[in-house]
Amino acid sequence: MYLYEHHISTRSAQQMSKVTNMVREDIDKSGVKDGIVVVFSPHTTAGFTINENADPDVVHDILMEMEEVFPTHHARYRHAEGNSHAHIKTSCFGPSQTMILSGGELVLGIWQDLYFCEFDGPRNRRFYVKILEG
Repeated sequence: MYLYEHHISTRSAQQMSKVTNMVREDIDKSGVKDGIVVVFSPHTTAGFTINENADPDVVHDILMEMEEVFPTHHARYRHAEGNSHAHIKTSCFGPSQTMILSGGELVLGIWQDLYFCEFDGPRNRRFYVKILEG
């Protein structure tokens, strides 16, 4: 088993950053050819998703719709830090993703990438990659 830690700086209040290549570098370092790759965010206001990688309008639309459904400001939010929306969005996306590793490659669709999703930025964040052989 291999564990890697990454640091990422986000520049916007809410953004989705492609991190697939960071994970691919970890796979290369590990030498593992077949198994499972788990990415995990230890933050309650940032998570992961796998989605469209070709058209940046998809990322825009996802963030726009999440803001529409869970607005940054709502009169009935009670959390004192003022970032309830970020906690809710992260709960919807989840703090982790699990991917299949086959022949040294992530099994992703041609139009898919892994995104680190920031909902309470800008911030300096970290995330972990665990590679399990088997």
